[in-house]
Amino acid sequence: MYVSFWLPTVVLGAALAIKLPSILKLWRDPLLRAVGGLLIFACAVFVFAAPKTIAWTNRVTGVPNIAAPWVYSLLTALSASWLLLIIAWRNGRSERSAQTRRATRWVVSVYAGVVVALWVLFALADVPVEQIRDLDTYYANTPFMREEILLYLLAHTVACSVTARLVWNWSRTEGLDAWLRWGLRFLGAGYVTNLLFSAAKLTAVGARWTGHDLDWLNTGIAPSAACIAATLVAIGFIVPHAGQYLQERWRIRRRYRSLKPLARLMRGVTGAREPFDLRATPELRLIRRETFIRDALLQLARHLDDDLRARSYEAGVTLGFERGRAQALAAAVTLLDAVETRRRTLGDPAPAADAGAFDAAGAIGAPGAARAARTTVSPRTTGSPRPPTAPTSGAGGAGGRGAGQAPGGGDAAPVGGASGGGAGRGDTTYLLREIRAVSRVLRRPDDIQAVRAHAVAPAESMSTHE
Repeated sequence: MYVSFWLPTVVLGAALAIKLPSILKLWRDPLLRAVGGLLIFACAVFVFAAPKTIAWTNRVTGVPNIAAPWVYSLLTALSASWLLLIIAWRNGRSERSAQTRRATRWVVSVYAGVVVALWVLFALADVPVEQIRDLDTYYANTPFMREEILLYLLAHTVACSVTARLVWNWSRTEGLDAWLRWGLRFLGAGYVTNLLFSAAKLTAVGARWTGHDLDWLNTGIAPSAACIAATLVAIGFIVPHAGQYLQERWRIRRRYRSLKPLARLMRGVTGAREPFDLRATPELRLIRRETFIRDALLQLARHLDDDLRARSYEAGVTLGFERGRAQALAAAVTLLDAVETRRRTLGDPAPAADAGAFDAAGAIGAPGAARAARTTVSPRTTGSPRPPTAPTSGAGGAGGRGAGQAPGGGDAAPVGGASGGGAGRGDTTYLLREIRAVSRVLRRPDDIQAVRAHAVAPAESMSTHE
């Protein structure tokens, strides 16, 4: 059976390349050191366990089968790195605790002793016939070599059993990140498959001791299990890092795209657009778009009508929108009204980018209509009726009291010190804080138009009656 040792080597190398920057940057972290050691030894095992590399090692040194204790030593060091990873993982950053130091010293000393014993036993054994693929079964009854084979397999089985049990237990822990949980599951599957490698080897060697021939377990099943196990372990290290990275990139791109409607509207206010650079990272593009939007919103502050926002919030709740969406819709109505008022004040024609973004004209009706209706009502006149204010839902929010209304329902000067609806500097707190929510509702001009129509209807009716 042909088994490629280079596929797991490539996957393990990819995992090492992904982890290497963090390992070098945070070298004092015992967990990262353990991960680095594990991946390095795993790569080395598959490089030197490949049949061509085994033949090359024997030929270069001139010693038949000397590749055997070398590969066994690397596999034993890999087994020790599994246990060191478990110790570092379980104890976190408490690397200086006496218990952690004792456990680390115990693992290092025991497995270092195993490595020394492997070389001593090989020196005592008589193994003159070179065996590239089936050395374990060929020399299963040879004195000293028999003990060497059994020793490395037992060391591997113990380390793999302990690691597999603890990793599977941790994968079921509550509150884990989904990517980390999947990574632990792949690791657990890899270590369980490693047990299949040891079981196949031990069974084939035991069969030779009893006079039977099950060498196919040693030459076919064991190498395949080792390759599958190494690939699963490598994936287990890659999944959390790559998954979290890709998820963060996707989140940033979604946030960037979600701000497009509001950014297009603000281009009509500033006459410009946010800086764009093909070489910029997604994070930098997002920051530039958010900064551009907030700077443009500040330019509209003096045109914001907080009384209209309070009315629109009430209208949104009345129309059945949940409070968060009603806040965003009320802010969108107020923002569109401010854009139209600013345009009317400056005498500018409607910018194409603004009108094409989300049918702004259809969403707010005639420019300044809401202000004109409330001006006819003259809300500051003593005894004139006032619509009820929206319930308070946060400082500066669309559901809070407008800056032009006093707590008792009377008039107060808007933020900025000027009096009269929308004549002063409006409250931009909610707009600046919830630009994503406002941008999302700008994609629904029908909802904005319905809220606005309901919000200004009482004022327009009163104006007609008078």
